[in-house]
Amino acid sequence: MENTALILSIILFAVGVLGTVLPVLPGAILIYVGMFSYGFMTDFSTLDVTFFLIQALVLLLIFAVDFIASVVGTQSFGGSKQAIWGAATGTILGIIFFGPLGIVTGPFLGAVAAELLRGESLNLAIRVGFGTIVGFLGGTFLKICAEIIMITYFFMNI
Repeated sequence: MENTALILSIILFAVGVLGTVLPVLPGAILIYVGMFSYGFMTDFSTLDVTFFLIQALVLLLIFAVDFIASVVGTQSFGGSKQAIWGAATGTILGIIFFGPLGIVTGPFLGAVAAELLRGESLNLAIRVGFGTIVGFLGGTFLKICAEIIMITYFFMNI
């Protein structure tokens, strides 16, 4: 049973990391589910409550990185609060209309549109849109690093 649990966990880890790059899948959540399913299938013999609390904190950190990276990227390139809301709206609409490609194009277009609606120049609007992409890519890198730490900590504990 332990081998089956480990194989299932590794599959969920791989799909989870892939989901961080392709945001159609809930990456970090799948990694956490992989750990929990291993614990459940092995009667929590090697993973205790402290382990899962630490992993849950890292999971919350990953969610915070998503939001913070977008805001920092937008603001660092001169974006307004409206651009942040435009990027958030663009993300949702981008995913709906463009699928996985929308996770990058949506925030860019949303931030650009918000800045143009505010009366800003096209150059500034495009720079702010670029900032959302920089924030997204930086956030993705940080999330993958945190997920690797989660997975490493899992293997250290089993």
